[in-house]
Amino acid sequence: MTTIAFIGLGNMGLPMAKNLLGAGHAVRGFDLSSESLEKLTAAGGTAAASAAEAVSGAEVVVTMLPAGKHVRAVYEESVFPNAAPGTFFIDCSTIDVDTSRAVAADAAAKGFPMLDAPVSGGTGGAEAGTLTFMVGGDDAAFERASPFLKVMGATIVHAGGSGSGQAAKICNNMVLGISMIAVSEAFALADKLGLDRQKLFDISSKSSGQCWAMTSYCPVPGPVPTSPANREYQAGFSAAMMLKDLDLAQQAAESAKATTPMGKKAAEFYGNFVSEGNGALDFSAVFKKLRGN
Repeated sequence: MTTIAFIGLGNMGLPMAKNLLGAGHAVRGFDLSSESLEKLTAAGGTAAASAAEAVSGAEVVVTMLPAGKHVRAVYEESVFPNAAPGTFFIDCSTIDVDTSRAVAADAAAKGFPMLDAPVSGGTGGAEAGTLTFMVGGDDAAFERASPFLKVMGATIVHAGGSGSGQAAKICNNMVLGISMIAVSEAFALADKLGLDRQKLFDISSKSSGQCWAMTSYCPVPGPVPTSPANREYQAGFSAAMMLKDLDLAQQAAESAKATTPMGKKAAEFYGNFVSEGNGALDFSAVFKKLRGN
């Protein structure tokens, strides 16, 4: 049994912490939400009064926070000053690459091993323990983290050095954001042309239009029964979260002087969609905007 501090018990963090509890680890959690702390306690975990209290005496610290500024603040103000020598850090937040690498460098300078390990798979994957982890850090840290990550995920990929997990996550989600718009545009056009949606799915899912946004997360009701389109676009991965990742990709592209014209257009499109009050809907709900309803 390992004592784990888990900071950030939101829609993703709480089920991940519960899976660690289910594997027999002792989890001390902290979140600004008292409701989340109560749920952790009900699952057998321990609620801490602060991030600093959660970290004190922990062998592993896992963070799942909204943005780079939160990660930097939590590590500088609560984690670094209170962690025992040799404590191992795993940041599962999705944040900008530059901040991720800077915090990891600070950790290394203080003698703490650290990984960036953002996830893919949504709340369903977090609950089922089937997340994909994209991991950045050195080989030794990756080996040390693997037993914990395997409790929370089904696919664990070592992407490279520090920040590589974040780089992989934003590149992947840029592909996803662009492809969801493309698939939604195709179905919207099919509707206008009088082509049956199921017929388009049957063709594209078996030919050159095949992609994850088509076959696993189809943005129209019917063809894929498990997709959010069949439950009024209740979010598995919200439009607001997709916009966050697309914005991170654009920030990284600017920093790296990379050219990403379609990524930029996708970010602008989702920005408009969210500004119209659709941020809480699933990101596949962009079909509604393209269809005109």
